[in-house]
Amino acid sequence: MINEVELNDINASSISVIMVSYMTGPALFEAIKHVILDTKISELIIIDNGNPEQVREKLFLLVKSYGHIKVKTGHGNIGFSKGCNYGAKVASGNYLLFLNPDALITKNSATKLMNLGKNLKRPWITGGKLINSRGEEQRGSRRGEVTLFSSLLTVLHLGKKTIHQENNPLPNGAIPCSAVSGALLMIDKSSFQIINGFDEDFFLHVEDLDICKRAIKKGGDVYFLPNATAMHYGATSDIKKIKVELQKLNGFKKYFIKHRKYKLEIILIYISLPFMALYFLYKATFSSDKKI
Repeated sequence: MINEVELNDINASSISVIMVSYMTGPALFEAIKHVILDTKISELIIIDNGNPEQVREKLFLLVKSYGHIKVKTGHGNIGFSKGCNYGAKVASGNYLLFLNPDALITKNSATKLMNLGKNLKRPWITGGKLINSRGEEQRGSRRGEVTLFSSLLTVLHLGKKTIHQENNPLPNGAIPCSAVSGALLMIDKSSFQIINGFDEDFFLHVEDLDICKRAIKKGGDVYFLPNATAMHYGATSDIKKIKVELQKLNGFKKYFIKHRKYKLEIILIYISLPFMALYFLYKATFSSDKKI
């Protein structure tokens, strides 16, 4: 057991980890264990969007054992973005690390992301490398620019450049990118306030693309740091795959409409929607999870 952290002694480099959990399963407690093991993390806030009663009971036992763990519950499933904003509101730290409840963070990764951010332009965001159980980089840790056009080229396997960059050579150090994954995303409180946090119109998925896009539009930096890592199980929540893919479809539709460059582009977006729907339906029905 680690020493309890005195929450009143918050300094300029304090890190609050925010986890939003909905029917996560056993991976939740593995993820919590890895946060506890990193003594540089000042606070862990768990936003319970809906877990079985026995899981909540175990969470409250952790609260009694560790003074730096907070659990917020009773609000129902308010969605990922709203849950993240709720966690940020009650966080004591000056640096916010949004970590998926099925991601096992490597010790000192949070500090590395924070130290990188201190040298970037606000509003800044830093993200690390997500790996699977075989140590391979997962899709989404670093992305190229996500537009309707680049997404269609990626789905149709046209052109060498795609929005996915996990198969590109791993850089030796931090590099700028268009977006990092919301499963391992750090931002300081000042930057979070500048861009008004996560857009709560995104219930689940694509909210990470949106917040990174808004940070860049505000003149800030988004950077990927390969030596800040977390092993990400992925797909641990007890949600039907078809429902997850429909949430992605809805998220991308909102994202493309919100960030379109031209008014007439909305026509192309709606023309593309049936094809996007078929793609996500195919993924839900036939494809295996590429995260594992």
